[in-house]
Amino acid sequence: MADRLYALPPPEFTAAREAEARAAKEAGDVPLARDIAKLRKPTVSAWAVNRLVREHPDDLAELLDLGERLRAAWQEQDADTLAELTQRRGAVTGKLGRLIRQSGDLSTAAVTEAGQTLEAAVVDADAAEQVRRGHLSKPLSYTGFAPAPILRERPARRKKPSPEDEAAKAREREEAEARRAAERAEAEAAHREWREALEAAQKEYDQRAERVSGLERKLAKARRKLDDARNRLEVARREERHARQRLDQ
Repeated sequence: MADRLYALPPPEFTAAREAEARAAKEAGDVPLARDIAKLRKPTVSAWAVNRLVREHPDDLAELLDLGERLRAAWQEQDADTLAELTQRRGAVTGKLGRLIRQSGDLSTAAVTEAGQTLEAAVVDADAAEQVRRGHLSKPLSYTGFAPAPILRERPARRKKPSPEDEAAKAREREEAEARRAAERAEAEAAHREWREALEAAQKEYDQRAERVSGLERKLAKARRKLDDARNRLEVARREERHARQRLDQ
C-alpha cells in the first residue's frame, strides 16, 4: 500500500491516500485505514529520492553499498581505503544528482535537499535504511562527522593549512549552509501544507455556517407560522365553546 502511494507525484498523493483509506474502512479493516490516513505527503525532494529507489535501483544500491564500506573503513581507521572510497563517493553522488535533476522540474532548494538526503544515507545507517525503503516523506540530514581519515598527531609546528584542509572546511561550510537551506525549505513546505489545510477548513466552516444560518431562518419562519396556527386554534376553541353554551341554553 505505502509502496504504491509513495511512488506517486506529491500532487496526487493526498487524494490517493484518502481513497485507499476509505476503501480499507469500507472493507472493514479500520486499523489499516487509520495507518493509511497517517501516511504523510512527501515533499518534492523526498519524492525525487523515492523515485530513484524505483527507477534507478542499481545506482542507488551502489551508493548505499559505498556508504557501508566507508563507515566500516572509518571504524577501522583505514586511511588508504577511506581516501579511495571518498573519491568514488564523489563520482557516485554526482551521477545520482544528475539523475535527480533529470527526473523532473525541481527547484534549486529541492535538488539541494535531495542531495543532502543522499549524503545522510552514505554516512548514517538508519538514514540509508529509510532511503532504501523508498517511503520518505521529508528530506534527511546528518549533523555528525562524515567518514574521513583522522590526521595523525604531529610534532608541534605551525604551518600553513593544506589545500585538503581548506577544502574540508569549505565543504563543512557548504554542508552547514545546505542543512540550513533544507531546514528552511522543510519549514516552508510544512507552512504551505498547513496553510492549505487552514484554507480548506475555513471554506468548509463558511459553507456549513451559511447552511446553518439558512436553516435557522427557515426554523424562525416555521415557528411564526406555528404561533399563528396556535392563535387560530385558540380562537376556534373559544368560539366553539361559546356556541355550544348557547346551544345548551
